[in-house]
Amino acid sequence: MSYGVRVWGADGALQLDETSFTMRQVLSVLVTLGGGNGNNVTYSVPGCTPDNCIAVLLPIGPYVTNDQFTVQFEPEILNGSVRVWAGHRTAVQGLFGAGTQRLIVSRFK
Repeated sequence: MSYGVRVWGADGALQLDETSFTMRQVLSVLVTLGGGNGNNVTYSVPGCTPDNCIAVLLPIGPYVTNDQFTVQFEPEILNGSVRVWAGHRTAVQGLFGAGTQRLIVSRFK
C-alpha cells in the first residue's frame, strides 16, 4: 500500500481500503449572483478537476424572477477551481438571473 487508509469491522473483515470508492465534500458555500454582483464567480478548490469532482447548486429559497424567466445557476468545474454562472454560460441571449444558491463540491476517487 503506497497511500490510503484501511478500516476493519468488528468481525476483523476489511471494510474499506485504498481501492474503495470514496466521496467527500470539499466545499459548501452560499453563492449570490446577479444585480451588482456580476454574472459569475470563481472559487478555489485545490485538487479539483473535471475528472474527480462534481458540483451541484441548490436553491435555498424561492427563485428570483426577472420579468420573463427563472434561472438555475450553473457550475463549471475547472482545474483547481469551480466557477458558478448566474444562468447558462453559453446562452446566446446572455440571460442571467439573480439570487442566492448553495454550491456543494464533492471530490471522489
